[in-house]
Amino acid sequence: MLRALVYIVPVALAVYALVDLARSREEERSGLSALAWVAIVVLLPVVGPIVWIVLSRRAAGAQGARPGGGGRPGPRRGGPVAPDDDPDFLWRLEQEQRRRRARDETAPEDESGGSSA
Repeated sequence: MLRALVYIVPVALAVYALVDLARSREEERSGLSALAWVAIVVLLPVVGPIVWIVLSRRAAGAQGARPGGGGRPGPRRGGPVAPDDDPDFLWRLEQEQRRRRARDETAPEDESGGSSA
């Protein structure tokens, strides 16, 4: 098993670095093109991915991408997170409840199921 790690770790590092490189912004690449970074990551099996990870994190952290200091900005939240936080949803829900109450109040009350003779 330990012998397999000698091969698995460099491949995993390279795959992670290449995926991260593909998702990176130009500012994170330290002035090199993406193709140059791909060559570095692939041709220098362990050192290349580690250099990419360290330099890209340092560049992203220097730009202040996230208040926590590291990496990419978090996902944007353009609207409410849950339906019960959405004012439009709550308004529609209230309108629906009002309609149901009005319909129930105006419904005929002789639906008791009994017969009048």
